[in-house]
Amino acid sequence: MSWAIWITGRPGSGKSTLAHQVASALERRGERLAILEASAFAAEMVPGRSPSAHEWDIVYRALIRTATELTRAGVPVIIDATAHRRGWRELARAAIPRFAEIQLVCPDEICGAREQAVRWSQMLSVGHERLAPAEPDIVLDYEYSLRAELTVNTESQHIWSALEGILLLIERLHARTAPDTPRSEGAPGAPGSHHA
Repeated sequence: MSWAIWITGRPGSGKSTLAHQVASALERRGERLAILEASAFAAEMVPGRSPSAHEWDIVYRALIRTATELTRAGVPVIIDATAHRRGWRELARAAIPRFAEIQLVCPDEICGAREQAVRWSQMLSVGHERLAPAEPDIVLDYEYSLRAELTVNTESQHIWSALEGILLLIERLHARTAPDTPRSEGAPGAPGSHHA
């Protein structure tokens, strides 16, 4: 049984940057792992458009199930996903014995500017004729974690300091003994509910 961490925060808070820095640091130590990105799951499951609220629920449940099976197979997992409903992250916590949630915090205006910059970069890199930037991905109803194992302020905290904190958290997950009682295998409840 391996571990999973879920890096969550508003779009533009720095989730993907931090997830890839953590993965690179672990790979330099010789550890193989998987990064699961909600955006990639959504693109596969709902190609060509943004998922509806119901479809996002399916996307996140598929992501959680994948993470659960990977950890059971001994593969460490980094989940890079906004998951604006806290209940989705709680489902993962219930399903994965060695689990930690990393909450990124950042002022809305900075998140929006970062998200806009990323979209400009993507448009220019694929050679779109239209240079007008896409609208940033705004999540107005994001639910912050009530019990994150680590909180990172990406406006004020240096990335190397954040990386060090996450690697220490992962070391604690490595050392944690799996509980005697098995946790639920599925994700039966609705987002927003807690499951033990």
